[in-house]
Amino acid sequence: MVQSAPPENTNRKSSKLEGIKERSNFLREPVATEIQQDTTHFSEEAIQILKFHGSYQQDNRDNRAPGQEKDYQMMLRTRNPGGFIPPQLYLALDKLSDDFGNHTMRVTTRQGFQLHGILKKNLKATIATIVKNMGSTLGACGDLNRNIMAPAAPFKNKPEYQYAIEYADKIADLLTPQTGAYYEIWLDGEKAISAEESPEVKAARQRNSTGTVFHDSPEPIYGTHYMPRKFKISVTVPGDNSIDLYTQDLSLVVITNENSELQGFNVFCGGGLGRTHNKEETFARKADEIGYVSKEDVYDLVKAIVATQRDYGDRVQRRHARLKYLINDWGVEKFRSKVEEYFGKSVEPFKELPSFKYYDYLGWNEQGDGKLFLGISIDNGRVKDEGAFQLKTALRKIVEQFNLDIRLTANHNLIFLDIEPDKKQTIEEILQSHGVNTDPEKIEPLVRYSMACPALPTCGLAIAESERAIPGILDRIRKLLNQLGLQKESFVVRMTGCPNGCARPYMAEMGFVGSGPDAYQLWLGGCPNQTRLAQPYMQKLKAEELEKQLEPMFVYFKESKETEESFGDFCNRVGFDAIREYAGSYEPKSSTIAKKLRHRVTVRDDVYNKLKQASESQGKPMTEMVNEAIKAYLEE
Repeated sequence: MVQSAPPENTNRKSSKLEGIKERSNFLREPVATEIQQDTTHFSEEAIQILKFHGSYQQDNRDNRAPGQEKDYQMMLRTRNPGGFIPPQLYLALDKLSDDFGNHTMRVTTRQGFQLHGILKKNLKATIATIVKNMGSTLGACGDLNRNIMAPAAPFKNKPEYQYAIEYADKIADLLTPQTGAYYEIWLDGEKAISAEESPEVKAARQRNSTGTVFHDSPEPIYGTHYMPRKFKISVTVPGDNSIDLYTQDLSLVVITNENSELQGFNVFCGGGLGRTHNKEETFARKADEIGYVSKEDVYDLVKAIVATQRDYGDRVQRRHARLKYLINDWGVEKFRSKVEEYFGKSVEPFKELPSFKYYDYLGWNEQGDGKLFLGISIDNGRVKDEGAFQLKTALRKIVEQFNLDIRLTANHNLIFLDIEPDKKQTIEEILQSHGVNTDPEKIEPLVRYSMACPALPTCGLAIAESERAIPGILDRIRKLLNQLGLQKESFVVRMTGCPNGCARPYMAEMGFVGSGPDAYQLWLGGCPNQTRLAQPYMQKLKAEELEKQLEPMFVYFKESKETEESFGDFCNRVGFDAIREYAGSYEPKSSTIAKKLRHRVTVRDDVYNKLKQASESQGKPMTEMVNEAIKAYLEE
């Protein structure tokens, strides 16, 4: 008997989206019909299926006008395991962003590219162009396996890094949707020319003695209903946490022998960061150690884990549908036992690992084969030209001239691979002449290790600014640290415009999570290597009160930190009660901050409302805008 719906939900009403997936004829409708219609936007049902094809429908809130239709546009996301972007694809994406998008590209925190501002009428041409240039968007969004992450560093003298990339690619192939809908809709049925799939992957997809696949289904692994929610996977090497392994549904860690030959993988499961404000039943969670699997059995174990979540994940409450909740409800032992039923054997004991550290691989580095790679820091992942900073033009020139492969990183940066040493100077000159820095030591550390999601104006979930706000927030934090004699201190800051956590703020030393216009939850206590969850310190920090709230804790840190202790480690060690107690009796020490915060100026209601609207649209705190306006007026 073939299962077509999860066994635990047979006598409970499934969520609305489960019905949409069932009616879609394996991701075809209503997208196939509506893409032919001369309309500016898709229906709600089509929007949900469209996600599986790699696109979200959005509304640019900056362009909203009373009485007019929303400014509908599409965001398109690429699927490229391990962040690999061949030069042909990069140039195609660069051109598409100008022809159909908003003239920028954005590196995501899952090592893909996003294009923003695409109109519905241009979506088919955009996706077709991506596919014809060695790319894909299939499975970049939706209730299935998302883009698989792996360390972007192309070390040729460290076989474990090559194994991580190899298996990220193969597991991505294993879990790729098999429906023909993608090519039917976007390429009129023309199958793209792509690399031949590994025979072992093909065999593993069909192998089924334990209930992991549906033999008579167009989707042998996913079935009619696909997954209960998105499913995220990473593959990394011992000690390398450049991909935030604890935040994934499933993470595999390469295990080699003394001859650097692949033996198998350690397995982590149950990480995930998405949550909802004021819903205690939703929470961020770190992945658990599950066990070890030999390389010969890795595909079967991956299928067993996916099948367990597919069949027992919550399809009634989508907020409760991620694997982290299943493991949290069941416990690791019950989860492992159920996985072993699908696996057909016991999972082996976990192998000892070294401590994980965060790496960003910026600057010039040796690959180990005589060639170089270059990591370029991209503020918030936004590839654009702006004034003297012409990053987009510089990257395009380098790809055109040197035909270099690229890997995108999990910290939304970019790495050029396989650079001949005699090309280094020319590449350096191109970048410098376009205002692009290649020396990571010259990057402000707060900026180097920060991340922010796009948020407003395009993300429909955003309730606060993020990408547009974080530069100003980091500037203010640095200024405050300098005023307090903490010039050498830095820490990991991440910001999101909503609690879903796309920039992974819950692993940061200081996380800002949008909770309203110009207001954020403040999370503290993560660590520099992103191996410990932060905790909520404040429910609503108004942006204009940033210095007032941070100054006491920074002074406490300065007075009580241990040698070489990071800010996140300090917060975790002393605890929030001690920080609050210190702040409660704190007398401001900086010369200007407290005084500035005490000044009050009253404005009329109509002026205030206009100021608030301008603040939200421009992503600037109201206090900052008032100061600028008054200063300009007085200097006239």
